[in-house]
Amino acid sequence: MKKIRVTIWNEFRHETKNESIAAIYPEGIHGAIAKGIAAEDLEIRCATLDEPEHGLTDDVIANTDVLIWWGHCAHGEVRDDIVAKVHKRVLEGMGLIVLHSGHFSKIFKAVTGCSCSLKWREEGERERLWNIAPAHPITRGIGEYFEIPHEEMYGERFDIPKDSEILFISHFEGGNVFRSGVTLERGYGKVFYFQPGHETYPIYYQKEILQIIGNAIRWAAPVFFREMTAPNTPAIDEIKSVYEGPKAGIVQNVDGSNK
Repeated sequence: MKKIRVTIWNEFRHETKNESIAAIYPEGIHGAIAKGIAAEDLEIRCATLDEPEHGLTDDVIANTDVLIWWGHCAHGEVRDDIVAKVHKRVLEGMGLIVLHSGHFSKIFKAVTGCSCSLKWREEGERERLWNIAPAHPITRGIGEYFEIPHEEMYGERFDIPKDSEILFISHFEGGNVFRSGVTLERGYGKVFYFQPGHETYPIYYQKEILQIIGNAIRWAAPVFFREMTAPNTPAIDEIKSVYEGPKAGIVQNVDGSNK
């Protein structure tokens, strides 16, 4: 059985600086997720912000099928060149799962092209997530709805692309609603944003959350990897038209630079 190669990336700052958060996630959020989604068909590794190259070396990126991303207080510390490498790999086929406050991460902004802004409130209120796409692979095994006892409120308007497919809509105890699970396709890669996961609540131990993340990994796993190019391609059929004027075409990379 060929395993899906999963890298869980976590900035790993709250757990090292806040004792109450460390008590909830003694092995870090990444550790809790890794343990909770462990399965025979997954090969899981973790990477964190303060490792060399944020743990996302060229070798790690090249050998990752699905990247899970959690960040919050240190988005600005993530190197732009590494974000560019991750973005390129998503376009080539790597799956990307962005969790909770990762909505403001550089990589999610890059793949969406949006500000990804939203409303928020931290009152520990109940969240009810409605499954509005029960036939989707990510929602498999999830009922009509489920609840999180305490969560940070994220509310509309959520500035994301209009081509996002909505899988979950949340209602919070304080009255706000939110598109809490959405998918996108970018290049050859699949992207899933999933809202639950505030660091002061034990959300990444809840069975429904872990099941959805596991489902998302298998949905986002690439069928293939293929470099995104803009090739000068030969004709399929015979060209009988005659043109003797000048030509000015150049071979370019997808980033706009010339080969």
